[in-house]
This record gives sequence, structure tokens and C-alpha cells, in this order.
Amino acid sequence: MKIINNPEELRKNIEILKKEGKTVGLVPTMGALHYGHISLMKQSVLQNDITVVSVYVNPIQFGPNEDYERYPRPIEKDIQVCQDNKVDFLFMPTNETLYNKNFSTYIYNNNISKIMCGVTRPTHFQGVCTVVAKLFNIAMPQRAYFGLKDYQQYTIIRQMVEDLNFNIEIVGCPIVREESGLAMSSRNTYLSQEEKVQATGIYKSLCLAKQLFAEGKSIKDIKSAVEENILKIPNGKIDYIELRNSQNLREVTDSDKNIVIAVAVKVGNVRLIDNMVCEK
Repeated sequence: MKIINNPEELRKNIEILKKEGKTVGLVPTMGALHYGHISLMKQSVLQNDITVVSVYVNPIQFGPNEDYERYPRPIEKDIQVCQDNKVDFLFMPTNETLYNKNFSTYIYNNNISKIMCGVTRPTHFQGVCTVVAKLFNIAMPQRAYFGLKDYQQYTIIRQMVEDLNFNIEIVGCPIVREESGLAMSSRNTYLSQEEKVQATGIYKSLCLAKQLFAEGKSIKDIKSAVEENILKIPNGKIDYIELRNSQNLREVTDSDKNIVIAVAVKVGNVRLIDNMVCEK
């Protein structure tokens, strides 16, 4: 595995390999790698000749008073995880190499970035789209891998690729969960053991919603049931509960057959997101 910090160095390496006919998969991450990230790496290794993993805590997707400064950065552990999972290139840029002092160009989704997480994090997806577009241009992958835990991000990236004519396949990979059902997240490290147990109520609420949807309950009743259950979590505070079309995140009615039930919940001081796709 080769560790690269400079964007141009990575691009030159990839250009040589692509001229040899190699296919490239990209796994963009912010580090603090866990089994969810590993599942993305494994899928990329399976489908491509070359796998690039980026580890970069992107400052422009954090809002004021968010956790940019304290976001976990276990660099040595992340390097070992990538080595153990057959990653070919680990790209670890700095703020200076990725954003020059005159940087002033951003990518903004003017539709689905305004709902769900975008309500309380209005600049978040602008930062996500901008850095992901830069990574696409640097690594030039045929495929890029995103976990479906952040379903809104996955949907926005797919839209960006379509709108801006990136010749890249976006591969959504299933949520990886702990034995308790809690969705794996780098932010789980912020939770106390007690809070981890309490947070399992999020998954239980989503399972209940899926059952109610299969039984033909109304969107209103499903949302109320999820809210009632999440409010039972000690120190739990709901950011949002949304039932949306699973393809484009438009609002749904009782006649919809394919939906995603997405939630954002604060357990103590830790904001967790999760979702479940339902079909009937």
C-alpha cells in the first residue's frame, strides 16, 4: 500500500494505472475507520483492480460549534486497517494541499440538501459535494463507494454525478450494525456504554416502522409510532423523523410502495443518524 498526501502525485499514479487498463474504486472516508468502512473497502477490492481510500476530515462540511476539532483521528489505526484490507493507495491530504488559500468554488445541491440533515446543517452538503467532487477529479475512479447509513448523502452524491456528468458509478453499500442493532459510526466513540445501550432504541423504532409499513399503516401513524418510541430513550432528543421516497427523497403519501424511514437523534450530546428502506 502506498500512502500519498499530494493530490497531483495520486493523480499521476492513477493515470499510469488506468493507461494499463486497470479499474479504480474510491472509498471516501473521514477516518476513524470501522467495520462499516471495511465493508466498502472489501466491495471495492472485489469489483476493481485498484482501490483508493481517502482519509480526510473535511473542514468545510462542519458548521459552527460542530465537532471538527474533536472528531476522532486515529491515524495509525486507520493505516493498519487499510493495509489489512488490501487497499492500494491511502490518500491523506492536508487542508493546505486540498484547499489553496484562494479557494472559492463550491458545489451546492439546491433541492434535497435543504431537507432532513440540511435543516439544522445548512452548509453541510455543500462541503460534502465539494470535497467529493475534488476526490473524483483527483482519483478518477470508475466506481465510488458510500455507506447507506447516510442515505441523504448517498442520494445527493448520485444526483451530483448525474447533474455534472461524472462518468462514475455510485455504489451504495448496506448499513453495518453492531450486535445490538446500533448503526456503526465513527461518532459512536463519543457514546458512553450506557448511552450505547440507550441508542439501540433508534434501531428498534425503525424495525417497528418497517413492520407497520408492511401492515399498511398510514404514514402519519408510522411517524407517530417512531416518535413515541424514540422519546422513550433517556436523554434522547429528536432532530427529525422523515418518511421519504427511497429513490429521490421526495415527500410520500400512503400510496407509496418504496420509502426510506430516516431519523436523526441526539443521545446525550451525540447526534446519530440511521434509516431503513421499506418496500411493499
